This record gives sequence, structure tokens and C-alpha cells, in this order.
Amino acid sequence: MSKKHIEECVRTSLEGYFKDLRGTEPDGMYDMMVKVVEKPLLEVVMQHAEQNQSRAAEWLGLNRNTLRKKLVEHKLIK
Repeated sequence: MSKKHIEECVRTSLEGYFKDLRGTEPDGMYDMMVKVVEKPLLEVVMQHAEQNQSRAAEWLGLNRNTLRKKLVEHKLIK
């Protein structure tokens, strides 16, 4: 899957989101999008990194502490 395909999936989902709003103005879209994309990203990366936070952080280009904070925020770890 290419970056272009991921972009198109996001674009299609956003168009559907606006269609579902039926003219109602959205609010807080940026935070909403970050949260809905970030959680599955973290889940899949952690799975492929075999739950190794250091490896996952490196793959994501994040500091390990930042990754750990995000995992807690998304209730993926305690």
C-alpha cells in the first residue's frame, strides 16, 4: 500500500464525514482526526514491533517516553 493510497482513504473518509454532517458545521476536527488515526497506528506498529516500545518509538520517529504517553492516552497500556 502506498502513501498515496492511505491519503486517498483518508480523503474518502473525510468526504463521507462531511456528507454525514448534512450541512452541520464540524468542530474540533483536527483533534478528532489525530485521535482516530493515532490509535490504530499505535496498535498496528506495537503489534509488528512485538510490543517492544523502543523499537516502535524508533519506527514512528518518536521518543520512547512520548510513545508511552500516547499508549496510555489511548488506553493501550496501563
